[in-house]
Amino acid sequence: MNDLKEKVAVVTGGASGIGLATATELARRGAKLVIADIEEDALGPAVESLEGLGAEALGVVCDVANPSSVEAMRDAALDRFSTVHVVFNNAGVAGGQMLTTPIEVWNWVMAVNVTGVVNGINAFLPVLMDQDEGHIVNTASLAGLGGVPGMGPYCASKFAVVGLSESLWHELEMVKSNVDVSVLCPGFVNTRIFESERNIPKDLVEWTKSQEAKAVGDFAKNAVQAGIEPSIVANEVVEAILEPTFWILPHKRVGLATTKQRLDWMDGGHAPGIDLQEATKR
Repeated sequence: MNDLKEKVAVVTGGASGIGLATATELARRGAKLVIADIEEDALGPAVESLEGLGAEALGVVCDVANPSSVEAMRDAALDRFSTVHVVFNNAGVAGGQMLTTPIEVWNWVMAVNVTGVVNGINAFLPVLMDQDEGHIVNTASLAGLGGVPGMGPYCASKFAVVGLSESLWHELEMVKSNVDVSVLCPGFVNTRIFESERNIPKDLVEWTKSQEAKAVGDFAKNAVQAGIEPSIVANEVVEAILEPTFWILPHKRVGLATTKQRLDWMDGGHAPGIDLQEATKR
């Protein structure tokens, strides 16, 4: 796909952060947008900002963890634009640490971050394959390339996204499909992911008030706010669509170092040292 003009792109988690930044960059390249988000109040301003760039845009309230909600969003996209070319499975949430996070929070993180990606693929891949054209981008993280303390559920979910994206890439290659897939693995990006509790299920709100949850949240806030701007990530996502690239590594230096250190550990070397501040730098 060497031109995005008049192409239709679906972006989950599209009303803020990396999602909105990517939708904005796609709009600048001439794409039509469907932005899906669980936060209804944020959708209106997001759509208005895209329309202000001259793009056709549709906002849809969607819970990516619910397959029926994702299918309804797909149907709304097809009703409006007849087809879809780009699917950015981007919606995600953060969780807590390994030792103290209750299973209910694990289930929530995995439902949004992993099942949400699967739901997006299941809903849209048949459309893309039928037309033999399209590109799927799945948001993982540097936390999907190496485990770090204080982020157990999040790391587990992002490792899963990397794995399923690799599997999808190989399967598409085996059938010689013209549908491409990429996995996005950024380090810290200046978004509101540290405020994930704003969308947590009501029965888990009490957990967000615990000392452990607050400590993890405070750390994440400081690291995230020191991160790169979403527009930098957005530009790399769009370039990977135009020149199909599987690995999207906005913090490439750290990503490669993490992987090399892990390989050395597997081969009998020392465990990698953890310096999360490095993941704020390119």
